Amino acid sequence: MENLLTLLEANNWKDYALLDSGDGLKLERFGKYVFARPESQAMWKRALTSEWKTADAVFISTGEESGGHWDVKRKVEEHWTMQYPLPRFDYGVDKHSASAQRELKFKVMTTPGRHLGVFPEVASHWDWFANLINREARQERKEVNVLNLFGYTGLATLAAASAGAKVTHVDASKKSVSWARENQELSGLSNAPIRWIVDDALKFVQREARRGVKYDGIILDPPKFGRGPKGEVWEVYKSLPTLLEACRACLSDNPLFVVTTIYAVRASAIHIAQAMDDMMKGFSGKVESGELVTREQSAGRLLSQAVWARWER
Repeated sequence: MENLLTLLEANNWKDYALLDSGDGLKLERFGKYVFARPESQAMWKRALTSEWKTADAVFISTGEESGGHWDVKRKVEEHWTMQYPLPRFDYGVDKHSASAQRELKFKVMTTPGRHLGVFPEVASHWDWFANLINREARQERKEVNVLNLFGYTGLATLAAASAGAKVTHVDASKKSVSWARENQELSGLSNAPIRWIVDDALKFVQREARRGVKYDGIILDPPKFGRGPKGEVWEVYKSLPTLLEACRACLSDNPLFVVTTIYAVRASAIHIAQAMDDMMKGFSGKVESGELVTREQSAGRLLSQAVWARWER
């Protein structure tokens, strides 16, 4: 395979912006609030000054993974709603509405682990697979069966469902799955064909393979480290090859796509792509890889957020 790396930007956001970054921090707007959070990749000087002083809250890190607390400077609601405009679909949940424009609506809030319930940079993947799903659903007039592992608050699940997919959403956190179901209601997708599963991702996929369940698309967004509902340990470098092998056993005879995103600083997009290439041998398609990046409004610098690889029929 060719190791050509692509930088993907999520350019369609209206409710999110990276205002500035530098000195190991990033300044972001989530809806009507501005937050400062640690960002080890921001190894340059800040371009702005006064804007940092008016942030609504700052996450104070302990130096450990996701360890720390929020220092709230101004009143921030317990939770609020944000929106993301999906591409126009000619077929999908709104089958009787030509070229329906649907916006994802979802709950956002500060959490103990510095995150707010959405990773905005991943939206470029939502647009990509939503268009693939919608094209396939429109041409074949049937649902595309999609598996979303480590589904978190469900935004990728809802993007796929809105485009016409039947989705199985899996996450080890009962709280995250409950949050995702709230987002389903907010997005007006309560009737979408979604299975919500609280389970360990690897164990679930292995069981699906034994049952003979097949998927046309698989979305993987694994953490660097995590634990399943029964204490199962996940370490991305050790566990990902086994998971990819199990996922291959669940692919349909003519799969549409597979995408994985890795938030691990020392991971290389080339390595993820080569693992994906091995997984998809025997299927006719192409592998792409690269980095998810966000462009500052202040100085126009690109901040790398994650590495990714994806296969498309």
